[in-house]
Amino acid sequence: MDLPEEGRRLGATPRWVGYVAVDDMDATATQIRRRGGAVLLPPTDSNIGRVSVVADPQKATFALVSGLTYGQRQPGGLDELGRVGWHELLAEDRNKIFDFYGELFGWQKAYGETDPADLYQSFSAAGQTIGGMLTKLPNVPQPCWLYYFNVDDIGAAAKRVNAGGGRILQGPIELPDGCWIARCADPQGALFALQGARDQRDTEHPSASEVAWSAKWDGIASQGRMVLPKPKR
Repeated sequence: MDLPEEGRRLGATPRWVGYVAVDDMDATATQIRRRGGAVLLPPTDSNIGRVSVVADPQKATFALVSGLTYGQRQPGGLDELGRVGWHELLAEDRNKIFDFYGELFGWQKAYGETDPADLYQSFSAAGQTIGGMLTKLPNVPQPCWLYYFNVDDIGAAAKRVNAGGGRILQGPIELPDGCWIARCADPQGALFALQGARDQRDTEHPSASEVAWSAKWDGIASQGRMVLPKPKR
């Protein structure tokens, strides 16, 4: 959908918004307010169900949906090509924000085969690990959710991003579990990420366990070094 004119005047930029399904929209919106979050768009009937756009106490935005009438899918299938396979929160303080989501949606902390790292916390919903949370770098001005789309070949997908007018901001980077990721921006500046395998003939890549980055987009600078844990995907 197009950005509302009022949002443009207030400085809103293009972005992806993830929807969390809930049973009681109004009750969930009320809980978000009580827990220090904000309701940016009150519960509203739409052509896909009842929706609401909200923000957590650290101002990362996401949406709620109930009575979904379009695009319903069976549970699971996070590895399916073309769909979001990983949901990542860049938080102001991931240690302080986890309880908000855990108490609101029942999400639980999840751990991979290695000990949990200080910088990254995986989480699960209904027993399935679906994402992670980390504290954002100081140069990133706004907490946000980043969505990783599954691709069959990360190198080929990165080339398609560039060919389509988008930009690769970081990567491709290999994670300890062998999965490759790349963080990107589309032609209008909306951030998203890719994850998948990589053609073994393309061997140039940074360290799997320690990642350094330096990226800048639309005035937002991001640089530093981070040791990535092995996420369970």
